[in-house]
Amino acid sequence: MEQPVGDEELKKPHVQWADGKCCSCRLHPADPQMTDAALDRFRSAVFRKVCTAFFFRIDLHCTVNELQDEELYLVKWKGYSDTECSWEPRHHLKCFHLVKQFHRDLERELLRKAKSQGNTTSKKVIARCPRRLDSSLSHHIVLKAKQRQRLRFWEQQLNAKRAHPGLIIVENEVDLEGPPKDFMYINQYKVGEGVTIIQSAVGCTCRDCLTDDRGCCPGGFQHKFAYNEDGQVKIKPGFPIYECNSLCRCGPSCPNRVVQKGIQYKFCIFRTEDGRGWGVRTLEKIRKNSFVMEYVGEIITSDEAERRGQIYDRQGATYLFDLDYVEDVYTVDAARYGNISHFVNHSCKPNLQVYNVFVDNQDERVPRIAFFATRTIRTGEELTFDYNMHVDPVDVESTKMDSNFGLAGLTGSPKKRIRVECKCGSTKCRKYLF
Repeated sequence: MEQPVGDEELKKPHVQWADGKCCSCRLHPADPQMTDAALDRFRSAVFRKVCTAFFFRIDLHCTVNELQDEELYLVKWKGYSDTECSWEPRHHLKCFHLVKQFHRDLERELLRKAKSQGNTTSKKVIARCPRRLDSSLSHHIVLKAKQRQRLRFWEQQLNAKRAHPGLIIVENEVDLEGPPKDFMYINQYKVGEGVTIIQSAVGCTCRDCLTDDRGCCPGGFQHKFAYNEDGQVKIKPGFPIYECNSLCRCGPSCPNRVVQKGIQYKFCIFRTEDGRGWGVRTLEKIRKNSFVMEYVGEIITSDEAERRGQIYDRQGATYLFDLDYVEDVYTVDAARYGNISHFVNHSCKPNLQVYNVFVDNQDERVPRIAFFATRTIRTGEELTFDYNMHVDPVDVESTKMDSNFGLAGLTGSPKKRIRVECKCGSTKCRKYLF
């Protein structure tokens, strides 16, 4: 839409004030006796009311035009169809954050177009708002606004389903990709068909689990206490972590209850600029050796993992995580069911390390997979782990991603695929993922 609609369209009462009449002259906006000045007062009052009392009642998007040197914005009213949008002058708009977002979208698209065309003009000049928007620009901004609505709704769904304190934010300032299809957010393992888990646990009777580590849960399984007084892991990768469970006499403040408390940090799912799809960045500083998140999904048998691996090959994605602490019987598939770890990317120089954790279930075939920070992670930094992580063989135990990348239709185990190029960009990049 490059031209403003006519005066008659502008006078349509898309939002009514009180009884649908002007609060100053008591005339309906479409009444022939309504003067331009009265209409202006009416519409200004409507915008002021909507934008302050119902801040999110307006979704501003589409385009901006100039008529007699005045900017007009096409406003999409929540609860009304796209055909009932109205053109409004800027001084009517009190939703300043939406106006600002509109201009940011416009600026990014202008810069993207200039870059694709090899334009070497300064960014400041390129980003200036044109007097008229062509149809491609208008179309892009409409799509961007609708995408942002979908992502906002998905963000609300994720936060409604999470059972952990850490908030989830979703951002995509790179392309028009929306929420992933057929992905269900879960907080713990989903047991798949053919999987049998032996539920067993023995509780401790410690008065102070931190000092009485011999009688505590780790000592009961002849392992060391995993955490210090600040909840940071102090054992080497490869050794298991046994936390206190529901049968223990200690309370929720016990220092041996870390992973079971869930994600504590605020994270952002964002779209990467280098073609790696979605990624996860932390919005808070994370101390070295602190628990970050669990890798959860659907627990499936090795045979089922074999079958699904062939399908994922065609999609060019990997979500299979072998549970090979004692024997390679089960696999975690986070393709359809998972938590925020579903979106964590690979790096040959990761900032997350894998540990096997046991809480209420001591079935060694089904450990919980926990990620701990290998170093201090700064606010805004992307979280990564090594999909092909190997633990020191001296420690015996190991956990790694199932390398199911490969050529579509290739037979054999998911672990015997052809090489796939790595895009992590780290200084220690192995050049190939598997």
